Amino acid sequence: MIELRIEAWRAWAPGLADSADWQAWAGSPQAVADDGQAQPACAFLPALQRRRLSRLARMTMETAWPLCGDAEQLPFVFGSRHGETPRTWQLLVEVADGQPLSPTAFGLSVHNAIAGQWSILRGQRGESVAIAGEADTFEHAVLEGALQLAAGAHAALVVVAEELPPPVYAQWIADVPFSYAVALRLGKIDAGTATPAGGDWRLAQSRGDGAVACAWPHALDFLRALHARETSIRHDWKTRRWNWQRTR
Repeated sequence: MIELRIEAWRAWAPGLADSADWQAWAGSPQAVADDGQAQPACAFLPALQRRRLSRLARMTMETAWPLCGDAEQLPFVFGSRHGETPRTWQLLVEVADGQPLSPTAFGLSVHNAIAGQWSILRGQRGESVAIAGEADTFEHAVLEGALQLAAGAHAALVVVAEELPPPVYAQWIADVPFSYAVALRLGKIDAGTATPAGGDWRLAQSRGDGAVACAWPHALDFLRALHARETSIRHDWKTRRWNWQRTR
């Protein structure tokens, strides 16, 4: 069992950019249209740096950037079950066509590339972790963030992001209804300070019974519950049951 505070959050999906957008979505959750063209602005980055980022990387930067102060050094956890599927698919197409591969494209397709780009662009010299779990990647990423707090960090950034994969992956990837990124700034619970809107939470894991999986990716369902002011959430995946309980 772990206890943590969500000091702040940010999220992005096509047509969903601010708290009001997500509040409306949480009231009636549904898949949003995603043609792969809409991208976050990332206006805080120079144009040359923006052009070098993939869509998944831009989603990550757009949500995480405002949660980190200019002079802060924070542990960074990037979680994604599928990673850079469009970039990987393009590399496979080039292999099949007998075309030479771009070393840059290959290097940026690996799972920890976005965490590395974050470190470079923000000048972050601390810990960074890239996690690829199953449908409960969200909980594993939050757990890693909580461990960074336990190791002494005053706060930690956790970003879970997925991009709608190319149609060719449809029969294997069914858990990404649309592209999204959810970023959380985690902190330690402090009874002497006001509780932020994100609240104080307890996360516990128990053995599950193979119950039906959540209708939405866990990160999106947590965001839905946050806006609905739910005090408890249960996420099941295979034999793992994750129980979220709001304590303040």
